[in-house]
Amino acid sequence: MNPDSQGIGFKSTTEQIDTTTSGGKLIFHVFGALAEFERDIIRERTQAGLAAARARGRQGGRRKTLTPKQIALVKKLYADQTTPIGDICKSFKISRMTLWRYVNDARSERASTLAVRARLGLSSCSS
Repeated sequence: MNPDSQGIGFKSTTEQIDTTTSGGKLIFHVFGALAEFERDIIRERTQAGLAAARARGRQGGRRKTLTPKQIALVKKLYADQTTPIGDICKSFKISRMTLWRYVNDARSERASTLAVRARLGLSSCSS
């Protein structure tokens, strides 16, 4: 349904914008086009800034909670299965979800390594 066919329009009391007239429709569409253009410019500049930061070696996003040494220890404790998961989380002040992310990251790395070895025709056992 077209608002024009129903007699619906927009009249501004402070500015001279009236979409019930041809000139008002034109101004309204020009403002819309300018807003869309401005938004596209902002997006392009943002993407260019992020690309420049990546080129300088900067990485976006939140920093990791644990250091690589701590991550290795968490993975070792988890694999040991002697320390309860709750205790691991309390010791390192992380949530269970963070623990799962670190553990699953190790699993996905292992799976991708095995997939590459399989594609190359290498055995999964290291000799």
